[in-house]
Amino acid sequence: MGKIANEELLKRLDENFAGKVTQTGADFGLLTVEIDPSVITEVLTFLKTDAALKFIFLTDLTAIHYPELEKPIGVIYHLHSLTTNTRIRLKVFLSLDNLHIPTASTIWDGANWMERETYDFFGVIFDGHPDLRRILNVDDMTVFPMRKEYPLEDPNRVDKKDYFFGR
Repeated sequence: MGKIANEELLKRLDENFAGKVTQTGADFGLLTVEIDPSVITEVLTFLKTDAALKFIFLTDLTAIHYPELEKPIGVIYHLHSLTTNTRIRLKVFLSLDNLHIPTASTIWDGANWMERETYDFFGVIFDGHPDLRRILNVDDMTVFPMRKEYPLEDPNRVDKKDYFFGR
């Protein structure tokens, strides 16, 4: 079976989820779509179980933070159909006052640790996750380090003073 064209894939998504899926790009041939958070589980299930599409491999699940946007936290899914060698990127944007999204670990077992890492670094809460707790940072940490909420440099660092560099 040959690679599925982006137009065909977008058409199939629009037929099943009209108004809930919008294309945001196709950089380097990788179709990128934005999904309404209310239907993310249905879209992921459709992409995995559809007989023609068969996106059975969850390559990556992570998040991004755009502090200037109205919905600054984006959850990103990269899916791969091994039978057609087609890839797709799905984005779901969330507001800071409601960082809840359904878990994908009920669809792919491998999403378990990826969701824990995303929670650990961005604070996204995956509803229905079997064991959502920090995985890489200390348990009593109260911040989410990958959010762009802090200055890039520590103004109190002494090793950055001019006199250390002969100025």
